[in-house]
Amino acid sequence: MKLRIISANLVVKLMSFYRSKTTMFFTFAFPIILILIFGTIFMSQDNVEYHLCVQDLDQTNSSTQAVKAFELNGKFKITRVDPAINPAQYVRDKRVNLVLVIPKGYEMSLIQRMMLNNVNASVTITYIFDPSSSSVDTKKDILNAVLAGINQKMSGKPPFILSAERSILSRKYRFIEFFVPGIIAMSVMTLSLFGTVDSDTELRQKGIIRKLSTTPITRTEWILSNILYQFILAVISTTAMLLVSYAVFDVSLHIDAWLLAFILLDVFAFVGIGMILTRFVKEAQSAAAATNAISFPMMFLSGSFFPIELMPGFLQKFARTLPLFYVNEGLRASMVFQDNMAALRSSAIIGVFAAVVFILGIVATKWEEGK
Repeated sequence: MKLRIISANLVVKLMSFYRSKTTMFFTFAFPIILILIFGTIFMSQDNVEYHLCVQDLDQTNSSTQAVKAFELNGKFKITRVDPAINPAQYVRDKRVNLVLVIPKGYEMSLIQRMMLNNVNASVTITYIFDPSSSSVDTKKDILNAVLAGINQKMSGKPPFILSAERSILSRKYRFIEFFVPGIIAMSVMTLSLFGTVDSDTELRQKGIIRKLSTTPITRTEWILSNILYQFILAVISTTAMLLVSYAVFDVSLHIDAWLLAFILLDVFAFVGIGMILTRFVKEAQSAAAATNAISFPMMFLSGSFFPIELMPGFLQKFARTLPLFYVNEGLRASMVFQDNMAALRSSAIIGVFAAVVFILGIVATKWEEGK
């Protein structure tokens, strides 16, 4: 094995990549675009403000204070609805998902309860809502929580059961800081898998792989130069994603040797899968279809974009059989939780998988396959 030959083949690949401006742009732009889109959507999740339409039929000082309570305690942006309007028709016409209706006689009932100690005095606040809306249940939960707080204050009795929150992390992390490691893992997977399959299929169709057997380069040297090429692209892509994440979203992620370790394991695993696929697909169209069939389930079922806990139980079990799941878990363990033991467990699992598929890929890669 000659380092000079490996370096020469690596330089050729890098120069070819550099000359393809379109390929270079989309290789680095796609994961960055994902980070910018999802980060913008979710980075202010803790400070989300819902839009709430309120129809005050009582028009008194007490009902006005109630509306302010919903605005402050529920973090709602209030839109007042004219008392003369039919609230159900308003929901349909204005395409809002919920209107809260404060009934006439609200202040009178409140006076009877607070001043005259009439325990039977009550008032019913009505929610007029569109059940087809995905966020209406969240709004109702918030409103019910605000009402429970108001009722508890009015009773004058402190609650018996209290609640407290304690995070396992030393500081609170945002969605974007859980999202970035998943995008890194997904990006390295697609670079390695598509890069290997597309390149090897094209070379075989052109008969170049067969001709390589007549050159000084050995099969081992050729494979190692491909690994180095994919690893370099993965490091550059990851660096670009991290720079954008820090510059735009001011993320707080722990960067250490685990990051490079998981990038390398990710590359080995999916280059190995790519070499195995190349053995069985015969043309570029088949290669693209086979690569998509493997990559797309992993993208959406391995926890790159959202936690697997949101999926049904049988899909969660399936997700834990996917190699990308353990790259995601390992990167988050090291970059977010700083849990070295969890990172070690994930690296051991993906390491064994990478070793097996890479060895199978080497066995499947033959010079004569280009005939």
